[in-house]
Amino acid sequence: MPLESDLYAPVKALLEGQGYVVKGEIRGCDVVAVRGDEPPVIVELKRVFGLGLVLQGVDRLSLADRVYLAVGQWPKQLRSVRKLCRRLGLGLLVVSDSRAEVVLDPTPYKPRLDKRKAGRMLGEHSRRLGDPNLGGSAMRAPLMTAYRQEALRCAKLLAGSGPMKVAAVRTAADAPRAANILRDDFYGWFERVERGVYAITPAGRRGLEAYATSTAS
Repeated sequence: MPLESDLYAPVKALLEGQGYVVKGEIRGCDVVAVRGDEPPVIVELKRVFGLGLVLQGVDRLSLADRVYLAVGQWPKQLRSVRKLCRRLGLGLLVVSDSRAEVVLDPTPYKPRLDKRKAGRMLGEHSRRLGDPNLGGSAMRAPLMTAYRQEALRCAKLLAGSGPMKVAAVRTAADAPRAANILRDDFYGWFERVERGVYAITPAGRRGLEAYATSTAS
């Protein structure tokens, strides 16, 4: 693996080939390139891509708009690295076989809002009752989603009232998605006893016990 200083000559050659005057170690910057009256180009050198290099690059953005990160080997997760650099407005160079290659030029980046995903996020936020989940605990326990809350309300109603029609469950349990919840039976809590009429299953009663503190009244 090359030393950081081994990356300097190939990076300098690349920039000089584009008409820049290149100098190393200028006020803490590994490489500074100037071409006429244009804004400078700054390059930070590291043997491998890592957080330290990214932090250096972000810091250099206070000095110049065009900042490149140069590494001595191809990043293992190149697609993710490119995406990260693009979001931060950083460029990326890879030095291989004594030659510097431009992987990504720095450009101002503004991610396009995914309105569909944002809508689903806000819809879940508005439908969920209270704040039943501890942030950061998603991998350790099942999430209490708005869908699960509706299913629990349906199960609680059926446990106390016996078999009911879908329309009645929708109204009495305040569950707008009752028809889909009862029909799809994602949790195995419900069974159809006749057309349009549903009852709770033993699994549904166990579900009520498991989520007793989270069941909406």
